[in-house]
Amino acid sequence: MSTETETEKPLAGIRVLDIATFIAAPFCGATLGEFGAEVIKVEQPGVGDPLRYWGTQTECGDSLVWLSEARNKKSITLDLRLEEGKEIFRKLVAQSDVVLENFRPGTLEKWGLGYEELQQINPGLVMLRVSAYGQTGPYKDRPGYARIAHAFSGLSFLAREPGARPVMPGSTSLADYFSGLYGAVGVLLALRSRDKTGKGQFIDIGLYESIFRIMDELAPAYGRSGFVRQPMGADTVNIVPHSHYLSSDGRWVAIACSSDKMFERLALAMERPELSADVRYKTMGERDKRRDELNAMVSQWVGSMAAQEVLDRCEAAEMACGLIYDIKDIFEDPQYQARENIKQMDDERVGEFHAPNVVPRLSRTPGSLDRLGPALGAHNDEIFGQLLSMTAGDMGALRRAGVI
Repeated sequence: MSTETETEKPLAGIRVLDIATFIAAPFCGATLGEFGAEVIKVEQPGVGDPLRYWGTQTECGDSLVWLSEARNKKSITLDLRLEEGKEIFRKLVAQSDVVLENFRPGTLEKWGLGYEELQQINPGLVMLRVSAYGQTGPYKDRPGYARIAHAFSGLSFLAREPGARPVMPGSTSLADYFSGLYGAVGVLLALRSRDKTGKGQFIDIGLYESIFRIMDELAPAYGRSGFVRQPMGADTVNIVPHSHYLSSDGRWVAIACSSDKMFERLALAMERPELSADVRYKTMGERDKRRDELNAMVSQWVGSMAAQEVLDRCEAAEMACGLIYDIKDIFEDPQYQARENIKQMDDERVGEFHAPNVVPRLSRTPGSLDRLGPALGAHNDEIFGQLLSMTAGDMGALRRAGVI
């Protein structure tokens, strides 16, 4: 396998203006920045993105999540509500490729900075627009965050044990991250189209849509037969045994028996090969009819031994199985270490810092995590002075007027 890499990243030369807040659209910017785009974060003077204050605070005044998720970006301050701020932003748009925003629909239009207006300045401009419900429809003006998107998409209804209160599915910001990823795909598609036609376009994403899109057969099953899936806790619809089981030493073990072949392997690991030949268990459909019986059988087996023995037996049978990890397990695991999934940084503001590394991996033009989220306005002089040719006097006057 070739490991030859190039020094220039695939998005080198693409300039992105990130005027969004929190995570959804900004996560798109972080992803583009990992692969070479110049991402300029535009923030409110004196205040900045609320993400700076969200979560665990650090000694530098910015949160851990800001330092991690504003990676590779440059920060400038600019008040887009002021006429002078709008004019400066228009000049930046003229020299940029992409704008990322997540205001309520109509906000930028009220400011005279909507897509139609900006496209007149830069016909090739690509704009990502992320909002709670998208730019159209009867709910477009409603506010919303990821938690609301989880609820509206059907995810929260399923994220619980039967009869229990719906829970948060792991990350409170899941919809934000997925919307940012779909946003990055949209931006790349739009840039590809622009390369062919010279024309830009906008990408419209509702937070709930990014979650609804990944809900497997939820919509087809209801549309076909009216089936309303109910909460199943750790289980999975149609697939048995496919759940979490408690070992004798108190560790939860995930077992994924997603095919008849995998059930054969599980039966071997359990030293009960006759199970896979039994007509009651041989096919997925038959096993689904006996979900409680099979889960009890596997629970008893896993509960009779320590977790490591379960893992060893499953590995010997080539059966998909794994421990349910907390973050301490992740930091200590050799697979995470071998893949360098956690990058240790030495930041001048906070010192040692650990952050999730870049995904996906490209063999020839890989991305990289070069720097953590910047201080507010750290790149004002560079962007305003070099890109827009402002003098020190110009910038001083703008600061006094509260524009930057």
